[in-house]
Amino acid sequence: MTSLDRLTAAEQSPVDGDASRRAYFDHAATTPLRPEALEAMLPFLTDNFANPSGAHAESRRARIALDDARDLIAELLGVGPGDVVLTSGGTEADDLAVHGGWAALAAEGAKGSDGSGRGAPAALVCAAMEHHAVLEAFRTLAQSRGVELRLVPSDSSGQIDLDALAEVCDASVGLVSVMAVNNEIGTIQPLDAVVRVVAERSPRAVVHTDAVQAAPWLDLPAVTAGADLMSISAHKFGGPKGSGALALRRGALVWPRLDGGGQERGRRSGTPNVAGAVGMAAALAATVSERNATVARVAALRNRLGDGLLATVSDMVETGDRDDRVAGILHLRIGGVEAEALVVLLDQVGVATSAGAACSSGAVEPSHVLGAMGLDPVESSTGIRFSLGV
Repeated sequence: MTSLDRLTAAEQSPVDGDASRRAYFDHAATTPLRPEALEAMLPFLTDNFANPSGAHAESRRARIALDDARDLIAELLGVGPGDVVLTSGGTEADDLAVHGGWAALAAEGAKGSDGSGRGAPAALVCAAMEHHAVLEAFRTLAQSRGVELRLVPSDSSGQIDLDALAEVCDASVGLVSVMAVNNEIGTIQPLDAVVRVVAERSPRAVVHTDAVQAAPWLDLPAVTAGADLMSISAHKFGGPKGSGALALRRGALVWPRLDGGGQERGRRSGTPNVAGAVGMAAALAATVSERNATVARVAALRNRLGDGLLATVSDMVETGDRDDRVAGILHLRIGGVEAEALVVLLDQVGVATSAGAACSSGAVEPSHVLGAMGLDPVESSTGIRFSLGV
């Protein structure tokens, strides 16, 4: 069987068993493509295929579509069109924010252009329950640049410990990252309070927020208003995989991670994914327009599912408080039951769930998110995420 034969077979039989009888509870990992996104993308996957960097008519059409998509994304995120850097997804957006943001800070500090006379910043601050795209970027940065990384634990409800944050923030801190919504347990982080603490204790610091899980459920311009850098990923709200964006506010700078033709105003070289940007814009617009109704409907379904499971399954507990969680995520723990094993068993009976972040599935390790909340390694291995969507 050739590679093409295997691909065709997988397309015809996407899952084991009868797909019509399966229940998909893994929207936090990826969502189905919205019809609005597919319709918007198709012309740029077929006839309008040109490179938007060219000078001829075909390229100009692609450039107009790319610019229109960027304008719409910027408007929906509450920033200017020139403040949106299109990326290959949330991971690249996070990586660019961390490494590119730090490089810009270090360069400005070395020149003394901040007027402080204190040189480049020397410390990083990151919530301990961040997505691995942020955590690993911080760890790599700390090791490669020889700067100190300070991790901040969460309280028992899954929100960042603001007192602990205040303790680690001082004048040496240059970059702080706290996600808007946790990808594993769905807790909404108090970003306004985080920004206030950072402004008071580390006035030079740039604040980044990974808003990948927030986009489907929260008003991003309002919730993330205090953040200087914000990351999103299209496939979390009905857009295509492989498309994301980093939004910049208040003159925040990022140095490029990719050298090349200088696209994205010199911040991210490479031929832009026109179809991806157009699909992301269409999906985000549909998400925003339907958000209130979607949140109400999905929250009711999530509560019904949670209440039913908690009433039926012994030794099951819910992680965190529903009042502080987005509508689409229900996180449960069953004493003595390893989450990875439960995910496999549920899959066999037609229920798709996750034991945590999609990129870490398959690794039987305690959840670092639950560990940051103070749970021991055994209990941190029992969490299972049911995530709902449109």
